[in-house]
Amino acid sequence: MHEFLKSRRSIRRYKPVPVDANVLSRILETATHVPSAHNRQPWRFAVLTELQPKIRLGDLLAADFRRDLAGDQLADAEIDARLNRSRNRIKDAPVVIVLCMDASEMDIYPDEKRSTAERVMAIQSVAAAGLQLQLAAHAEGLGSVWTCGPLFAPQTVCTALNLPDGWEPQAMFFLGYPDETPKNKEQKPIEKLVYHVL
Repeated sequence: MHEFLKSRRSIRRYKPVPVDANVLSRILETATHVPSAHNRQPWRFAVLTELQPKIRLGDLLAADFRRDLAGDQLADAEIDARLNRSRNRIKDAPVVIVLCMDASEMDIYPDEKRSTAERVMAIQSVAAAGLQLQLAAHAEGLGSVWTCGPLFAPQTVCTALNLPDGWEPQAMFFLGYPDETPKNKEQKPIEKLVYHVL
């Protein structure tokens, strides 16, 4: 099991093969079997398998992305290349899942300190579901990659997908059968990451 967990890699290129609905259902159900603050289970999943919603999402995100890149003083040709790459990644992925947070059932506090901590707990809970989703996809022989684009344009994502009220986009995953073999990633030495408290 440890070798399986360590063998997951970010996959960005997929075969043009649809993912069976039963496989996708198993992945999403397994993704929800993670701990959450107060067991409120604030994760939500917007699933795109049809072409038109993916194109709509890609096009609307591209408009926001173009504005941001122009603000970075990039050349028009570079901006166009990045936008095309972004749109194609969304369009060509067999499955796109936008991971959202619904914090409506989290505890409410009168002070900012605890309110902020409660929101962080909700975000951490949703992130745990995101990792579980990737591991479940890996268990099904699928590749996936975690992207953070929705954090830069949450309202655009809500509009493009007509998300229910209270759903806050947190991440976007691409899933499919791998069409690449990624290189092994370099890991930081565990000795530099662990502090044993005496």
